[in-house]
Amino acid sequence: MTETARQVQMTESAAKRIQELIASNGASDQMLRLQVSGGGCSGFQYEFSLDSNKTDEDHIFENHGARMVIDDVSLDLLGGAEIDFVRELVGAAFRVNNPNATSSCGCGSSFSV
Repeated sequence: MTETARQVQMTESAAKRIQELIASNGASDQMLRLQVSGGGCSGFQYEFSLDSNKTDEDHIFENHGARMVIDDVSLDLLGGAEIDFVRELVGAAFRVNNPNATSSCGCGSSFSV
């Protein structure tokens, strides 16, 4: 996969929410960490957390003033994806629009390739 294909974008809504979470934690050096792990009802699941650390295996993406960190293995499954933050009647959550996913579960938190 080329470096261009391994890019991950975030919407302005996602960036704003990341900035709100970081501000509420009071740690301006934090980033949103997006990680893919085995599990969920479709084979892989997305995990979100705030993190101040970066390893040699990590890639940092910055959009709309917010930073997101993704490890190299997860990036292989996320290349070309867009991270959004949506507010709906049932709640609010980050949503991953992943072009590599061949199917996903109804809640959108797990997928298969």
